[in-house]
Amino acid sequence: MNVKKHFAALATLTALLATAQLSRAQGVSNPMLLHPPANSWPTYHGDYSGRRHSSLTQITPQNVKNLSLAWAFQTGQNATIKSSPLLVDGIIYFTVPDNIWAIDARSGHKIWHFEHPTKQGDHIGQRGVAMYKSYLYFLSPDAHLISLNASDASVRWDVPVADVSEGYWTTMSPLIIGNHVLVGASGDMDNLTGYIRSVDPETGETQWQWNSTPPAGTPHETTGGMAWVTGTYDPDLNLTYWGTGNPTPVLNGQPRPGDDLYTCSIVALNPDTGKLVWAFQPSPHDTHDWDAVEVPVLVDGDFHGEPRKMLMQTSRNGYFFVLDRTNGKSLFTAPYGPVNWALGIDAQGRPIPNPAKEPAPDGRLVAPDEGGLTNFRSPSFDLKTGSFIVNASPSYGIYFAKQADGAYGWAGADYGVWDKSVLEAIDYQTGKLRWTHELGHGAGSGVLTTDAGLTFTGDSSGNFLALDSADGKTLWHAGSGARIESSPLTYELDGRQYIVTSSGGVVFAWALPQP
Repeated sequence: MNVKKHFAALATLTALLATAQLSRAQGVSNPMLLHPPANSWPTYHGDYSGRRHSSLTQITPQNVKNLSLAWAFQTGQNATIKSSPLLVDGIIYFTVPDNIWAIDARSGHKIWHFEHPTKQGDHIGQRGVAMYKSYLYFLSPDAHLISLNASDASVRWDVPVADVSEGYWTTMSPLIIGNHVLVGASGDMDNLTGYIRSVDPETGETQWQWNSTPPAGTPHETTGGMAWVTGTYDPDLNLTYWGTGNPTPVLNGQPRPGDDLYTCSIVALNPDTGKLVWAFQPSPHDTHDWDAVEVPVLVDGDFHGEPRKMLMQTSRNGYFFVLDRTNGKSLFTAPYGPVNWALGIDAQGRPIPNPAKEPAPDGRLVAPDEGGLTNFRSPSFDLKTGSFIVNASPSYGIYFAKQADGAYGWAGADYGVWDKSVLEAIDYQTGKLRWTHELGHGAGSGVLTTDAGLTFTGDSSGNFLALDSADGKTLWHAGSGARIESSPLTYELDGRQYIVTSSGGVVFAWALPQP
């Protein structure tokens, strides 16, 4: 038999089998979202907690050195993959702006590719789809929420969730809670109202909307507060937790006196009504673009000798927060890197801004810089060690603002002076660093931990890394040849554990050699 024909036939057969698998797929149910099985990764964070921690143990510190490439899939596009893939029924779904792919999780073979070209909005990145039943939900750069049939990528409905002509755009992966599709918008270059919206998964109709700031033009009030990173959810409390972004104008705080609620805040909402239950503000009256959208990670455990339902966040402003997530009260606040902009911590556990560090005509040296001590990069909470592990960026920047910069949009300027990337393992009880691992300069990878004692991430040179969760030492690495701006995930199919990573426009799956 001709070899080329043989492989072509094999590829066709594989694609047909995958398509048949899709047609039989059950999709995502509410029980799956509450308790994801080992053969799935059905949400942006893997589960509702945001911990990005897996109970899988086939790949261990002892055998991870044998990890090898199982398959790779190339998008053939210039856009860097920033999405966190979903895995449901043996199919992986991932995105870049204007595009979705469905590929076989065992082989990496493409099943379908959906294209939705847009000219408007910001094509800065796309963080992934959400899935409910057999339907996918995708936010486009021009602020449309699109629902597709997962079996063939046919469009069910397409609704705008923000007005792109005003300066909004969307990049985030929606969050499914019950019969709600929760979405947020981006747009912090303009004086716009931030919000979180709930959409009916069957019709696309708006169910409720919670606004983080008043309408533009409200005297002495801020705008902004965009929610552009996917939130988390506690089903026992029936509360969903989200971080909100910076106020606007961004660097000029004079037109918006006071704390500027609810910008740079962690908020707890009732997902059925959109009612605000509590809020905590990591950066009152922010003038440095330090969004508090970083993942609000949910952990149940001991805190200083008492059982607690906690929420933890390494915020962009350089502080690590531990809250009681039942009421939003502070349990602990501490810096996790160099910070010089606060006078201390107030009675509510919030940093007290130093007016002398606000942007000024002659510049102010501030730590961290505008990119923050961390950013969109997903952290992980290791349930075995109690370490909160985050890709941090110790840094300094110079901030400028003058009257001529006005009261709209950025309203100033900032310049980075120095930074580096380092993986930090934080003891959540004390805020002290248990270990650190240098990652170079400008590393963009998120973090995954497993019960086996492994931490997976990436460095600034495009290397995928497996570290010992106990001490941060490198146990395995593989070069990818491109920048990493996504988070790893893991799953088990047919008794084989896979680690999925991406860099540039390529998705990689890693596994131990089969016997």
